[in-house]
Formats: sequence, C-alpha cells, structure tokens
Amino acid sequence: YSCGSKPLSLWSKTVKSGYVKRLTDEQIQSLVLEIIGSNVISTYISCPACDTMSLGIRLPYLNMLVKNLKKYFSFEVQILDDKDVTRRFRINNIQTSAKVIPFICYLPLSLTPGWNHVQMNLANFTKVAFNTCYVETVRVAIFANCRLRRLYFADRVYPDDELPSEYNCL
Repeated sequence: YSCGSKPLSLWSKTVKSGYVKRLTDEQIQSLVLEIIGSNVISTYISCPACDTMSLGIRLPYLNMLVKNLKKYFSFEVQILDDKDVTRRFRINNIQTSAKVIPFICYLPLSLTPGWNHVQMNLANFTKVAFNTCYVETVRVAIFANCRLRRLYFADRVYPDDELPSEYNCL
C-alpha cells in the first residue's frame, strides 16, 4: 500500500537508469509509488524481498491500481501449480499477442489513459495457459514505467461498492 509509512518494507528494489520514489499523484491526490526506468526490465520492485522466500498467497485474484504513464510497462507474477512447478506470467504493453512456453506465459496488456484497475484471475490463467491448477502466488515484480497505488489479492471479484475507498482510485 503506497500510503503507509513504509510502503516498500516487504519489497526489494532494483534500480538501473531510473528511480523508485513516493510522490503525490495530482489526479487522485494520494501518495503513490512511481517506478521509472529507461529500460523496462532494469528498474523494478519485487516481493518478497528475499529471492528464496515465497509469498504463499492462495487468493487467486491479483488486483493492481496502476497509472498508465504512456511508456512501456511490465509486471510479472510467479505462481506454483498443482504439479509443484513454478511458472511465470509476464504481462506488458509492449507485445500484442499471447505466447506460452512450458514455464512462462507472455500476455499483452492494454491500459487506458490515467488510472487503471488491472485484475487477473490467476486460477483461470493457469488453467488456460498451462493446463494445471493454481495453488499459490510465489512472487510479484512490478517493472518500470508506472505509478502504483495498491496491489492486493482477493478470493473473488468484488464490486466497487463492496471495497474500501482506498482500494479504488478510479
């Protein structure tokens, strides 16, 4: 959560030719994280901070409140499936079509101008891409270039009126 006193306390930060900083977004008048890099993959935050640890999150719906900065942007989700295999979803606005290879699924992302609520049903994506069942989320990485308000997991899709206001900025 970008508004807390230590928004990156559980995250590692890698920065090359860019920056990760907290600022107030003028559109929503709230603190957010801005992740900027000249090369999308060289500046990012990832959780958990330690590469050998796992998030162990079993909630299948990934939700992100992210601002489109009209630049290349990418994020990655590592999951564990019922075959005990770690697989990755790499989602970005660079490519235009999906591609699946044994352990990685590349997915295109289309963002509207301004703030977006990006939602992924990881159980569904895992079944369609790898023909296996989602067990848990192992790791999440958010690459340049975006502003991030919040990232959270849920057990289902919640309508806006069932969410606290800080979970929606649109």
